[in-house]
Parts: sequence; structure tokens; C-alpha cells
Amino acid sequence: MSKKVEIYKDDPETTGHEWDGIQEFDNPMPRWWLWTFYATILWAVGYTIAYPAWPMINAATGGVLGWSSRSEVAAEIAAVDTANAPVNARLVQLDLAAIPDDPDLAGYAVSSGAAVFRTWCAQCHGSGAAGAKGYPNLLDDDWLWGGTIEDIHTSVSYGIRNQDSEDARYSEMPAFGRDGLLAKDEISQVVNYVMSLSGAARTPEEVAPGQGVYVDNCAACHGDAAGGDPTLGAPNLADAIWLYGGDYDSLYETVWNARYGVMPNWDSRLSEAEIRAVSAYVHQLGGGE
Repeated sequence: MSKKVEIYKDDPETTGHEWDGIQEFDNPMPRWWLWTFYATILWAVGYTIAYPAWPMINAATGGVLGWSSRSEVAAEIAAVDTANAPVNARLVQLDLAAIPDDPDLAGYAVSSGAAVFRTWCAQCHGSGAAGAKGYPNLLDDDWLWGGTIEDIHTSVSYGIRNQDSEDARYSEMPAFGRDGLLAKDEISQVVNYVMSLSGAARTPEEVAPGQGVYVDNCAACHGDAAGGDPTLGAPNLADAIWLYGGDYDSLYETVWNARYGVMPNWDSRLSEAEIRAVSAYVHQLGGGE
């Protein structure tokens, strides 16, 4: 049962709502609040006219002032590029091998190259450049295509096995199993031989025949001592460093189907100064030859 509500003569009108004997007075909003609210509406309308605001199909409305955050960022980037133009010109003109001998230029190159690396290279090689399965570790001294600063510059510029650069480094390992070049037992033998070069073979009795398979089919690229050949991108098979894994199953898959890692060419995306900077950065990480 609702309680009796007392209404006094001087009380303002109510909204008609009642809950547990409590009614809500129908007081008007304060004038200062209303004018502030109207002002915010007018300001919002003016803002949408003056600045980018309404999303359309391809872009937002431009605004009559023509302002955009993108243009401001572009202007800031242009200002930085202008300020760095002299040192970038030196970086491009100086012989690559001489960059580490110029402390000021080397410091700039490493700092700039680190930013380039984090933007374009870390997705594959990792933020710390330690790589991952199928993506080379750039911290060690094991290089598929050579680790001099010139070699690194060439790899970054033209990439590996891509279809976009005529100068891309290119080599292709035969798929010995898939294409029927070797029988399954021969692949098992050569895998055990390769495993024995840097550790223990899974099946020791297959090592001796595997050496013969290796000499006949693999030594032409990887060398008689399995030390690899950077001019061909053929990895060293005797140092226990593996791009796709050094266990029996991974090596068997490598010999059976081959591997075909691809790296894009960056000469169409980065400036020569940026390529030289990231080459200097990678070279000084600890594994540069």
C-alpha cells in the first residue's frame, strides 16, 4: 500500500512519478546549463564543418580548413629528412666497409638502421634479430649468403629468391625425394651422415653409405667437408646451426621436399641511405664477418 504524499502549496509541479512515497519535482534546467549545452552543439557543428569529421566511403570529410593529422606528420617527417639530408648523403657516398671506421657516421647509421629494422625486418627476424624457424638468426656468424657489410647490403637490396628483382640472390635445392632423385633409404642414409657431422646420427650404421650419397649428390653445393658455399646460399652442414631444424625428421623433410625461403627486395621500398643504415646495424649485431 502506497504512503500518503503531502503536497505543499508552494511546491513546484511534479513529474507525476512516485516511488515509495517519493515524488520528483518538475524543476526546469538551470539557464547556465542550457546555454552551455546549446554552445556545445554549435561548437560541434562548427567543428564538423572546419575539420575532418564524417567518415565517408573512401575517406572522411576534409573540412574547410584543409587540416589533417596526416599532413602534420608528413610535414614533420619532411623536416626530419631535410635535417638528416647531409648525413644521409655522406652515408650513401662513403664506401660501405669504411662506415664502421667513422664513429659519428657509424653511430647515426646504427641508430637509424635499428629503426628501419624494427619497422621492416623484425616481423620475420624477430625484434632482437634472433630469427625463428625458417628465418635466419642475424646474431650469429652463420651466413647463407655471406656476412660482410657488402654481402648484407646486397641481400637487403635485392632479396632472396623473389620474383620482383632481377638481381635477387637465387639458388634452389633439388627436392630429392619428391622428384624421385633419391630413394627413401638413400635419403635416410644421407640424413644420418649429415647428422653425424655435428652430433650423433640416429642410425649409425647408415652413416658410411650416407657419405657416398652425400658425395654424389650434395657435395657440389655444400662442399666436400659440408662447410657450405655463400656464393650459392648453400648452408654449412657441419656447424650444428639449422634454419629449419637439425633433428632427423626435419632434415628428412628438407632433403625430400627441399626448402625455398623467400626474402623481398627492399630497394623498391627503402632509400639507399636506409638500406645502408640497416646493413650497418645488422653487421654490428655480433655476427658480421
